[in-house]
Amino acid sequence: MRRDVFQAIADPTRRAIITLIALQAMTPNAIAEHFDTTRQAVSKHLKILTECELVKQEHQGREIYYQLELEKMKTIDNWLEQFRQLWETRFNQLDSVLSTLKPK
Repeated sequence: MRRDVFQAIADPTRRAIITLIALQAMTPNAIAEHFDTTRQAVSKHLKILTECELVKQEHQGREIYYQLELEKMKTIDNWLEQFRQLWETRFNQLDSVLSTLKPK
């Protein structure tokens, strides 16, 4: 089943995993050390992130390292950009209103 990137980031544990591996590639065991959960639970989260193509696996000897797929993160950023522009416009409008109300 093909998953959507927004399904991946909907879960707080998966968002935390993304944050962890954004800095450096990590093995599943190294990732699991940061959570109060089982290694199997972390593996399920990694599977979903891999299916969504937000992380990719790299084999180094017998170890598997997971690293963030930055290109796929741009999909999320592009979607958020429309809201970023809306917020900036509203903050600018609020700033204008507040500046006219400020006593001189």
